[in-house]
Amino acid sequence: MKYEKKFRQEEQQQVSENQLQSQQTIHDFATPEDMLRFDAKQTMTPNSVAERLNRSLKNQPRLAQPWWKRLFS
Repeated sequence: MKYEKKFRQEEQQQVSENQLQSQQTIHDFATPEDMLRFDAKQTMTPNSVAERLNRSLKNQPRLAQPWWKRLFS
């Protein structure tokens, strides 16, 4: 009898987990950019990637001239 009770509790837990997974909302995106924006809001950036990105942005020239201005000046 105890085995049956334990099995039913585990089974109930699995059913509740499946229900939670099935309750996730489905999103319809008009453009791929909308999908990427939504994903970016949901996904945490690893610290190592964020640090490298910040360093890279700091090393970039601030007001770079367009190629055609550099060519003709």
